[in-house]
Amino acid sequence: MKLLIAGDFCPRYRVAEAFARGEYATVLSGVKDIIGKADYSIVNFECPVQTGDVKPIEKQGPNLKCSLNGVEALKYAGFKCVTLANNHFLDFGKDGVAETISSLDSLGIDHVGGGLNLQQASAILYKEIKGKCIAIINCCEHEFSIATETSAGSNPLNPVQQYYAIKEARKNADRVLVIVHGGHEHWQLPSPRMVETYRFFIDAGADAVVNHHQHCYTGYEVYQGKPIFYGIGNFCFDLTTQHTGKWTEGYMVAIDFSADSPSFTLQPYRQCADKAVVELLPADAFSKSLANMNDIISNPVTLKAYTDKYYSESTDQFRRIFEPTQNRFVLGAIHRGWIPSLINRQRLLSAYNYVFCESHRDKLMHWLQAK
Repeated sequence: MKLLIAGDFCPRYRVAEAFARGEYATVLSGVKDIIGKADYSIVNFECPVQTGDVKPIEKQGPNLKCSLNGVEALKYAGFKCVTLANNHFLDFGKDGVAETISSLDSLGIDHVGGGLNLQQASAILYKEIKGKCIAIINCCEHEFSIATETSAGSNPLNPVQQYYAIKEARKNADRVLVIVHGGHEHWQLPSPRMVETYRFFIDAGADAVVNHHQHCYTGYEVYQGKPIFYGIGNFCFDLTTQHTGKWTEGYMVAIDFSADSPSFTLQPYRQCADKAVVELLPADAFSKSLANMNDIISNPVTLKAYTDKYYSESTDQFRRIFEPTQNRFVLGAIHRGWIPSLINRQRLLSAYNYVFCESHRDKLMHWLQAK
């Protein structure tokens, strides 16, 4: 039973233009063969399908969407399943969620991690593959996409709930795969919290854990005989401003669950660089950088030191949000209603995101503790 897992897919700019012309092969033919060789292939669908005149939700960051041809492109490439637990799935509200699920169903593509309510979003996906059953659990860190008991969205990262889901899946399946969407964007290491949480998922009974979201690849480890991949990068995600560097590099993970201890191979690629294509790289393309990252991940003291340094160098945004002014005359005028509050709606959304999202909160707590 061989599974292939790929990272973030969001057809924008040059890719969107190619897909609108039906040129799926132009973008994806370079990886179609390796995707097709897997018994089951999974990719993260990083934007909702939205073709109507629907107002985007209020949030921090961009509201992403694509047309039905985004789903058709995944079908062409050979993907059998998409993960929907990510920070953009709810960008166009319940209508976007409903249209995405309908579009995937119409083309026979499985989905996990998103739904019209929390019960649907948290449902485990069971698949029979070569006489074996695999259970797939998908969740994401808390941003603006989270489902509730009565509202649509993505399955939230909640280690307690994932523990129970893994235990349930262990009873009903031969293998359990957990796919998480989280971490610090553009930083090529996991946080100590991520390492602790993903190892806990293995201890709870998962056979492998795969993470994406950071828009760059990072390292991996084998813990208790089971692989944990802390970041696999963008799969196909174009930008107008970044056609070189870590944004354009990633790897797909091929996991063989045939034996008691899963084995795996990595397939590096370059995406949306000078051309809007996903093209394979040699198998050892990232070997040196991955070995360095893996060494850091394996040493808790070293990883914490790197993380603390990163946090210390990237927390200026908190000062802008939480310290807009300390002038007592300005504060008095705000209190008396003479001038509006400096903490406007956008600042409140930013503050909400920094407190609600696990990775943002890690940074915030580091900043507060340093005060």
